[in-house]
Amino acid sequence: MASLVEELVSILKEEEHIYKVLLDYGEQKRQILIAGDVPSLEELTGLEQNASDMLLSYSNKQVRVLSDIATVLGKGEEKMTVTRLIGLLETQPEVQKQLTAARDALLDSATKMQRLNQQNEVLIRQAIELAEFDLTLFKSMRQAPETANYDKNAYNTGSILGSTGFDAKQ
Repeated sequence: MASLVEELVSILKEEEHIYKVLLDYGEQKRQILIAGDVPSLEELTGLEQNASDMLLSYSNKQVRVLSDIATVLGKGEEKMTVTRLIGLLETQPEVQKQLTAARDALLDSATKMQRLNQQNEVLIRQAIELAEFDLTLFKSMRQAPETANYDKNAYNTGSILGSTGFDAKQ
């Protein structure tokens, strides 16, 4: 049982380390988004994907170890979580303290990562809006304005000026 808890603490620490790496990538991504450097963004996204894959692997290990701990404790029917395990370890305060510290550090890193992702999401949305604005502006620059030509019933004919901007006959 003690070795399983030690393995769980180790896994939680590894997950926290990966979150810290992802936080660093997130900070870099913010600067890349501000600079509009698409090639660097593509490269960084690949690195983030690798780190996320490692995080998923550790998460699966965590679930497996928690399942093993639940089996050892005879709690197989209910879903074992780190918080529930901390509650069950009241008789072992030192192990409980280690597990609590690892869990709290992981939750703190995950919360920071979530906040940073939300900020980067806002930056990405703004970049997309700016690109759409630029496209609309370029499209409108290629179109000439409607003239104020009216037919005999005083309706606008909707004539559009030519590409030169002048509608004069010589």
